[in-house]
Amino acid sequence: MPAPAATDPDTLPTTNSRPPLLTLLKSGLRWDLPASLVVFLVAVPLSLGIAAASGAPVMAGLIAAAVGGIVAGSLGGSPLQVSGPAAGLTVIVAGLIEQFGWPATCAITVAAGVLQALLGLARVGRVALAIAPVVVHAMLAGIGIIIVLQQLHVILGAEAGEAAWQNVTSLPASVAVLDPQAAFLGAVVIALLLAWKHMPAPVRRVPGPLVAVIAGTALSLPFNSDVDRITFDGSLLDALSIPHVPQGEWGAVVVGVITIALVASVESLLSAVAVDRMHHGKRTDFNRELLGQGAANVTSGMLGGLPITGVIVRSATNLEAGARTRKSAVLHGIWVLVFSLLLAGLIQLIPQAVLAGLLIIIGARLVKVADFQTARLTGDMTVYALTLFTVVFVNLLAGVLTGLGLAMFLVLWRVVRARIHAEPLGGPDGQRWRVVIDGSCSFLSLPRLSKVLGSVPPASQVTVELDVDFLDHPVHDTLDAWRLRHVGNGGSVEIAESGTARLHDAQAGPPVRGHSSAERDGRVRSAERSG
Repeated sequence: MPAPAATDPDTLPTTNSRPPLLTLLKSGLRWDLPASLVVFLVAVPLSLGIAAASGAPVMAGLIAAAVGGIVAGSLGGSPLQVSGPAAGLTVIVAGLIEQFGWPATCAITVAAGVLQALLGLARVGRVALAIAPVVVHAMLAGIGIIIVLQQLHVILGAEAGEAAWQNVTSLPASVAVLDPQAAFLGAVVIALLLAWKHMPAPVRRVPGPLVAVIAGTALSLPFNSDVDRITFDGSLLDALSIPHVPQGEWGAVVVGVITIALVASVESLLSAVAVDRMHHGKRTDFNRELLGQGAANVTSGMLGGLPITGVIVRSATNLEAGARTRKSAVLHGIWVLVFSLLLAGLIQLIPQAVLAGLLIIIGARLVKVADFQTARLTGDMTVYALTLFTVVFVNLLAGVLTGLGLAMFLVLWRVVRARIHAEPLGGPDGQRWRVVIDGSCSFLSLPRLSKVLGSVPPASQVTVELDVDFLDHPVHDTLDAWRLRHVGNGGSVEIAESGTARLHDAQAGPPVRGHSSAERDGRVRSAERSG
């Protein structure tokens, strides 16, 4: 069932007398309060797992979850989207921490947030959605594979490698030193999460990740110190840290800032689009969403938290729980903050293998069979496969850039590559031929066009069927020169034009796609008068 329409205060009709503040605060709270509690229960284990996978301090995940809910929830342009640390950024953050250290990574997060805010002020929110969906799908699938490869080693009781290929090649060695207790706990979590969707509806109201983490932790208590658990020093307040400006390697710093800003922005905007399709309330203001995400990343980086994006898992949970306004996202951030301040000691009871099991499921769910099938059916399989391979075995930025470059090349290839072929029509001595040119015909089509025209026998009777929506001057010249030669060799050429572009137009001015007849004739007459 679709979620009810959002009744965010931003959507209330304007009247001469503004609603009292108390009325604004209470509006929708009947639905938003319970929804916020459900999202909070989902966010805590996910945030801890993402921090662990990123190699960041564990509390950095909870800081980012609280900031994402309170700051992005208050300022963002998507009323029902929930923001926080996301699996899509784990690989990037892990690489930055390894290269620069955690305090410098926080500074990079702050700079990325500033860049996001500038993009919002420049009103380019919708432009970011021009990234080919197949590239985003392949990027997320690649990230999912990297997470699974990393966490398989943790669930076996071994150390994960730094690169995906290293994790693949060292997997047999990790199996050889299998820790039975860690493997058992991870397997329990995976089994619970896989079975949760088959549970009765009343049971599924409790978030599966929460149940899995609690069950795995409870089962681990008799193991005492035989299991590696989450460790950190101090409380949430102790985890707050001031970012440090990186020392040197400024080129790599700039690349890191741009990568976090772009990936976080694209993921947030795509998540917002998905959320818009799930309810009938106010649509997302994409520029405001970029501003809200930017403000949240600046705040999170300044406090020592992970980068933040809009997260579709939490947002979908928010809608399914009945949220009506942005207060649900804000309240969920407040609950995370309260939990982190008062109950942080419970976090250190969680075994690392339990979070590894949770992350394996999260990573596996990023690899969607439907996206693979769509890429195959639409002819984008090459883009999908190359992007995924490069993300997994090179790095995320190289993968995205490679995918975008190939996607743009394929679009250009499909647009400018006309379908050109010649076929005999019989007749006396087989001298009747037809040449078909269909699509968009430009100078890039000249090699194919020249080859096909060269295959037509001399002195034959040829009909050229021209059904194109784009035709430039080089094509006109090539066809005209061939026609003169063919006629000079005793043949005949008849040109039948049925498309929106005409041969005469190619001489009358620069090529323009898709003219109406009146526009085309007017342009030709104008050219003739000026001649």
